[in-house]
Amino acid sequence: MVALQIRDVPEELRDRLAAIADERGQSLQAYLFDLVRDEVRRRDNLAVLERFSRPRYGTQLTKGNVLDALRDARTERDSTLGVAGDDE
Repeated sequence: MVALQIRDVPEELRDRLAAIADERGQSLQAYLFDLVRDEVRRRDNLAVLERFSRPRYGTQLTKGNVLDALRDARTERDSTLGVAGDDE
C-alpha cells in the first residue's frame, strides 16, 4: 500500500474530523480511509450508471414485446406443469 499525505489542513478541521472518527469508534486514519474509499465507490457506481444509461445499452423491445414474451412463457410453463392458466 501507499501512504497519502494532506498538507496545510486547518487545525479546526483536523479536530472536527478526529471528533467524528471518535464518535464512530475509529481512528482518524481509518475514518479518512473510509471516506476516500466511499468516494471512489460512488464515482465507480456513477460511471456504471452513466454507461448503462446510454442508448446503445438500451433495448429495442417495447412494453408490448415484453408483455407478449411473459404471457407466452407463462402459458408454456402452465402447459408443462399441467396447470390451467389465468385469464388476465
